[in-house]
Amino acid sequence: MHIPDGFLDLPTATGAAVLAAGGVAVALRETRRRLEPRQVPLMALTATFVFVAQMLNFPVAAGTSGHLIGAALAAALVGPAAAVLVLTTVVVVQCLVFADGGLLALGANLLNMALLAPVAAWAAGLPLRRTLPGLAGRLAGATFGGWVAVVLAAAACAGELALAGAAPWRTVAPAMIGVHLLIGAGEGVITALVLAAIARARPELVTAAGAGSARRFLRTGVLVALALALFAAPFASSLPDGLEAVAERLGFAALEQPAALPAPAPDYALPGLASPLAATAAAGVLGALGMLGVALLLGRALARPREAGSA
Repeated sequence: MHIPDGFLDLPTATGAAVLAAGGVAVALRETRRRLEPRQVPLMALTATFVFVAQMLNFPVAAGTSGHLIGAALAAALVGPAAAVLVLTTVVVVQCLVFADGGLLALGANLLNMALLAPVAAWAAGLPLRRTLPGLAGRLAGATFGGWVAVVLAAAACAGELALAGAAPWRTVAPAMIGVHLLIGAGEGVITALVLAAIARARPELVTAAGAGSARRFLRTGVLVALALALFAAPFASSLPDGLEAVAERLGFAALEQPAALPAPAPDYALPGLASPLAATAAAGVLGALGMLGVALLLGRALARPREAGSA
């Protein structure tokens, strides 16, 4: 769902960027108030896993693929404010390093995937978390929240495309929402499976978002993320994603413009490697390690100072 350059006109891109900047500023303020040092490793691991998961496109109907946004997963693990920052970090790195999403469209991509998606996932799952006890409520809330997050992000993307004149609302909205209803279902199921696996290993990380130390769990989680980047990402579906498929079908794919800035590893392929599979695997591993480092630095900069005498 990463919008490339060329799909949006300057007023639409600018308006989306202003809204995204305001939302990220609020998330920074709230995270600085709430994030504790012991939660930083979990925040970094979440960013790393979301980055890798977004490389793993899975096929859906009619020759289209989708990938995990990770908004519901991030919100379930670290809360909505920190989840906004996790997704912001992922989307910015994807744009600048891998040319995934246009630089001029970065504000719109942040608004859709890094702001609206995690907030919607958290809010949509809240009634289920309050109604069903314990882990069952959290899994149900994350499943439904993941589906809502994807559909809402798709609707917002459709609105931006319509405002920019890329395609009429009456055609682009049904097309975008229709295909992402299926992708959102996949997001919900995958989110629940990942949370259930985490709950078996470290139940306190799921039963109370971000509670407890995650330092030991960090090592295992990073190894899993690196393994996915190394062995699974090269074999992800090559089918067009939801936005690409809709752009081809409705005839505005030709509006796409080359990246405004050259990226070190465009299309998730490290230059200089003859094998496409090796190039993707190397880009995924290096990207995951870089994401881990960036997220750790961000978390440590934002975490509240430990009070004197605290454990």
